[in-house]
Amino acid sequence: MNTIVNRGIQYPVGTAVSPTVADFAALVGRVLLVILFLKSGWGKIGGFDQTAAMMASKGVPMAELALVVTIVLELGASLLIAIGYKTRWAAIGLALWLVPVTIMFHAFWAVPADQVMNQTNNFFKNLSIFGGMLMLFAFGPGRYSLDRR
Repeated sequence: MNTIVNRGIQYPVGTAVSPTVADFAALVGRVLLVILFLKSGWGKIGGFDQTAAMMASKGVPMAELALVVTIVLELGASLLIAIGYKTRWAAIGLALWLVPVTIMFHAFWAVPADQVMNQTNNFFKNLSIFGGMLMLFAFGPGRYSLDRR
């Protein structure tokens, strides 16, 4: 089978993506992947007391400290990913953070029936984002990033 090499990856002929398209898609994909965390982190600042109380009600120890760490991680790692700086570290950090967050806050198997659909959707949304973070960790941010400069 004939192959084309694009940025060190072999593709069967007819499936390669133009490097310019791939680099632009990686940039847009990075920004879209973290937009939720930027919005969420910023919102937690304004609703700090309410969010800390909700976290405490879910059994999070030292909820206020955990919330500060969450805000720093959501905003800091998201900004790093968006600009493509230390992308792999930021992506794996958010991926690992998603594991306990998803289990603690979106346990669709342990909620009243009227909340199952919403929590199921949120659980699988986080699982999908986890997959995106693993892709960033594995393949990096693309050419339009500070990591590539």
